[in-house]
This record gives sequence, structure tokens and C-alpha cells, in this order.
Amino acid sequence: MLKKPQTLIALAALSLTLILYAANSQFNPEGGGNRVVYNEQKPSDNEQDKITTKHSSNSNTEKVAAKDLATPAGSEATQNSFTKVSDERPTKAAKDIRVNSLDELMTLFDSLNYNTKSWQEGNREVPRLTFESVSERWQKTSNQIPVQQKKMVFFRLLAPLILVANENILLERKLIAEAPLNDAILQKIAFKYKITKDDNTALTEQQRQALLEEVDIMPPSLVLAQAAEESGWATSRFTVEGNAFFGQWDFSGKGMIPKQQRKELGNYGLARFDTPLASVEGYMLNLNTNNAYKKLRELRAKLRAENKPITGMELAGTLDKYSERGQAYIDGIRQMISYNKLDQVDEAYLSDAAPLHLIPRPD
Repeated sequence: MLKKPQTLIALAALSLTLILYAANSQFNPEGGGNRVVYNEQKPSDNEQDKITTKHSSNSNTEKVAAKDLATPAGSEATQNSFTKVSDERPTKAAKDIRVNSLDELMTLFDSLNYNTKSWQEGNREVPRLTFESVSERWQKTSNQIPVQQKKMVFFRLLAPLILVANENILLERKLIAEAPLNDAILQKIAFKYKITKDDNTALTEQQRQALLEEVDIMPPSLVLAQAAEESGWATSRFTVEGNAFFGQWDFSGKGMIPKQQRKELGNYGLARFDTPLASVEGYMLNLNTNNAYKKLRELRAKLRAENKPITGMELAGTLDKYSERGQAYIDGIRQMISYNKLDQVDEAYLSDAAPLHLIPRPD
């Protein structure tokens, strides 16, 4: 099996300082496989802006804000954050925030109400945080950090990226549901998700419905658990070298070559990504388009049609082809979700506050 890449703990560049802060993390834990080719066909930034602008409002006439995305306690319906997007979400570029010390980091997160106390009180609002990469310092120091602290940092930093990726997917879903079948952006989305063979052919109504089954969110609990499993808690060289957090294969010749390449699979490598967010988006596109995960998409569509919660625990049962380990892999992902109480993160939603881009001190 391939050595698994890592998940995003990119802020690790803050080194041991960041890790120690994890003791106050919002997510408080208790305590190589059959990869596919990564062939991303995502819209350009300009096209993504058009998707956001063209369908920026929710279908109903009432404006939706972040607070409206909170799932009511005890709800047995699909999570609000999986069906709606805030109309008050920020549109400006993220503000760079340089963090030079533990005290500065703690002050920042406390000011965002992004801490253990808030989470335990039931607040599921997550700030819009991004970062560029994982530093080599994390590789060198992660084994010296208590496991619980390492987990806290890992989950805490990955969650905002997952929620941003899901938000973008929901915006695509809205456009798909509402746009004319000959809409240019709709045609590009259909091509991206492999529903059509080119990006300039009008869709049929049947193709629109097929597209809606593929363009949908991934439960954060599932993404977090797979990220931890696939990356070894962000300790593989592939994360540092190419922001690769989910072990996706690349047969284009541009991938990162593993030290022990399986010759029977051809000339493959691990896909590179420009940013940690791009890696999360690539993973979601993989699950949403590859035939190996058709069962996941069918189950998710069934849960949505019945207005039932879409949970990581449920969808994990469809991932028998994600790893050569089969059922053992599924059991491990479910155990990860259960042990770390990641099901709570399926109810998380993004803040309407301005986005922040975290810049650690240089290695």
C-alpha cells in the first residue's frame, strides 16, 4: 500500500507553539488503498465568482444568515448547513493575520469565540480560516507532541476548509437546480462532474437530475476521519511537498513519486495541490465523480430525498473501495468518528465574519 499523505494541519508552521494551543481546541477528542486518478476540472476563479454571484440568494425570499444554519437540538432532519447558504457570507478576500506567539494565537481564537468552552456550550459556528501549507517543522515535532493535542490542532484547522468546500458545492447545487439547461456555467459544471463530454452542450432534464446526485456535500466528520487516517495526522512528506492530504493518485506524470512504487499500477504519483483547501476540494470531487464511490452518492441522495441527516457514520459504510482493507477500513473510519465525537462537527456551520488567512512565523 502507498504511504498515506496527510491532512491539513497547515498551521503547523506555527510549530510547537500552535500545538500546545491545541489544548484549548474547539474539537475536544476523548481520549494505502485503492486511490483514483486526480483529474481536476474546476472552474476558474472568475467562473466561481459567477456561480457565487448568479445564485447568491437562497430560493426563499427570506434572507438567511449564519445563525439560521444552526441545526436545532434533537433534529432528525437534514442539517440546515447542508441545505442552505448564508446570504450574509463575506465576499471580500481574506485578511492576512500573522501569528508569532502562543499568546497571540490564543487571543485570536478567543476573540473569534472558537474555543473549547464555546463548543461545549453548543456553539457550532466556525470561523473562515485558511492557510497555505504545512511546514516541515510539523514533521519534525509532531511525534514529540501529546496525541490529544495533536488531534485537537488537526481537527480544528481542517474543519473551516471542509465547510468552505461544502459551501461552494451548495452554491453549485443551487445553480444546477435553477439555471436554464443551456446556461454556460451549468454546462461547465456538468463537464467538470463528467456528466457531459464537453462544456458547451445544453443538458437534458435527466442530466440535470444526475448532476444533482453528484454535486453534493460531504459530512465533515467523514472528511476529518479520512484525512486523519490517510495522512497519519499530517506526518507524511506528501503534505509538506504538495499539500496532499487524502492520498489521491495522479497518472499524469506530475505527481509526487512514492519511494516504493507499485509497478503493476503503472507510472503514478500522489497528486499535488496548490493549497490545503484545494486538496479538500479535490478529495470531494473525487468522491463525487469516481465510479468507485457510486454507492456513497446513491445513499446520500436517498438520505437527502427523505430529509434525513447526512452523517459521516452512515456514508462511511460505502467506502469499501477506498482502501484495499475493505471492511476493516470502514470500521476504522467509524471508530475514528465515534471515539473523537466527530459527529458533532456535522452540525457545524461557517461564520459570516470576515475570512482570515493565517500566516505563521517562518521556519
